[in-house]
Amino acid sequence: MTTDRILSRCEEGVGYLTFNNPDRHNAMSLEMWRDGAAVIRDFCDGGVRVVVVTGAGEKAFVAGADISKFGEERDTVDAVADYGAAVADFQNVLTQAPMPTIARIGGYAIGGGLAIALCCDIRVASDDSRFAVPAAKLGLGYAAPGIERLMQIVGPSFAMEIFYTARQFDADEAQTMGLINRVVPRAELTDFCDDYVSRIAGNAPLTIRAVKTAVQENLKPPADRDTALCEAQVAACFASQDYIEGRTAFTEKRKPFFTGK
Repeated sequence: MTTDRILSRCEEGVGYLTFNNPDRHNAMSLEMWRDGAAVIRDFCDGGVRVVVVTGAGEKAFVAGADISKFGEERDTVDAVADYGAAVADFQNVLTQAPMPTIARIGGYAIGGGLAIALCCDIRVASDDSRFAVPAAKLGLGYAAPGIERLMQIVGPSFAMEIFYTARQFDADEAQTMGLINRVVPRAELTDFCDDYVSRIAGNAPLTIRAVKTAVQENLKPPADRDTALCEAQVAACFASQDYIEGRTAFTEKRKPFFTGK
């Protein structure tokens, strides 16, 4: 699926979603939230092994919501509710995607853009990237689930610093907080990420899915965890053809070829 503002493609098991609104620093409209969710769903149904989420142009990953659209998209109570539902749907489908998700961040990741990056499993950023949640400068309330996700990644103290100050953090500060996994020079960002996701896509999909499920379940309160699901996915790994292939390839000293079966 490709639209004017949401671009998608698949190459060698990797699905790429690009926010394509560079004139407005890839600021998100209602249509982009909805179309982005549709793309992720297509990836989930299409055998994609890894998803890369990124922004078009050189200036931004996503610099929040497109305020120029608020007059037509958020001008009534019902419209605000519809917009919020579209944002929540996109974030949920990205967070719950069964395959690894990588945010490739070049430039600004602000507000809703940072929230998108936080929905991904891994965040790789260029050394000139900037990060912020400016809610306190705008008088906005911020829903508890969004704060919880940030807390899970950086801890409560850094989460409070990010919200209290509402300032922009550079890439080195963001990495120190644990907000991003890797910082690379801008000129190397695409090649680094291509190599990174190629390495992930070449590993055993069932193993990776079992690990992602276990991480997601362990983030829940103990009483809510589906331990049976985790155990079933581990058992599926040992019962798979990929387990045989991995052992055989190791013995034969060659690269394994995994099929996810």
